[in-house]
Amino acid sequence: MTPYDVIVPAGGAARRLGGADKPGLTVGETTLLDRVLAACADARTTVVVGPARPTTRTGVRWTREQPPGGGPVAAVAAGLDLVTADTVLLLAADLPFLDRRTVRRLAAALEEAGPAVDAAVLVDAGGRDQPLAAAYRTAPLRAALTALGDPAGQPLRRLVGALARLRVADTDNVAYDCDTWEDLEQARERDRG
Repeated sequence: MTPYDVIVPAGGAARRLGGADKPGLTVGETTLLDRVLAACADARTTVVVGPARPTTRTGVRWTREQPPGGGPVAAVAAGLDLVTADTVLLLAADLPFLDRRTVRRLAAALEEAGPAVDAAVLVDAGGRDQPLAAAYRTAPLRAALTALGDPAGQPLRRLVGALARLRVADTDNVAYDCDTWEDLEQARERDRG
């Protein structure tokens, strides 16, 4: 498989969680961030964009978006400064069920799709694209970022919306994310089950 890098945006305000440190919350005995970092252990370079925090994974590069809390596009901009692979995966820090198999599926789907496709995006059971569970060709992503202008406060769909994408079915429901306390409790129940 072609080498890939990973950017994990992890600097959000977690407003629906009352400002809790979402990447530091646990499902089982493992933080959400450590679960995502384990899923992308094959990455050549892994960049976490957000405040540095302890992780079980070594070799992670840390950076901050500008301004801090500037949103996912600002996080992508900061992360892109540190990646060099032709393929980069964007992975949200709150995906407790993301696994290596899915990460590899996304990277392989993009590679197999050929140069006319810019992204392989996981599609959840509700039919929604998950742009923070996706593999991108780095050059088109950088070009889209340049065309966008100031990334602070921009919605992610504005950055990636015009990229040619392949939709990859989330057959294992790994795109489940934890935006609320209820989501987190359901994830914990699923993990125990």
